[in-house]
Amino acid sequence: MRGRKSGQESRRDTKMKVTEKDVAYVADLANLELTEKERCVLLRDLNSILDYIDRLNQLDTTDVPPMAQVSDRYGVDQSQTGSARFAYAGRDDVHEGLRKSLPHEVALQNAPDSDGTFFKVPKVIER
Repeated sequence: MRGRKSGQESRRDTKMKVTEKDVAYVADLANLELTEKERCVLLRDLNSILDYIDRLNQLDTTDVPPMAQVSDRYGVDQSQTGSARFAYAGRDDVHEGLRKSLPHEVALQNAPDSDGTFFKVPKVIER
């Protein structure tokens, strides 16, 4: 059913990290129904990603300093360095988020069914 593969493709197949069985297993866990074509594309793409990561891992990064933030240039407070430039993410004027959270006990008071700690709900996913 498959055509003849080039030498590079067949070498890649011998060291595949993700197998068809792995793709089927993960698809089953995620409750995905994949066609044969989708499984093949996913298998190829996942192995391509892992091959690229292997190539990146071969790079010598000994003299490359670590970065504090990838998006450092977007920091608001230019006088600060690293993650301190992004302190605006936690606002000083809003201590408990946009509104105060409902206490746990109060939230459970109106629950139709609970075990005292969690809400009990009917099963919604059938397998």
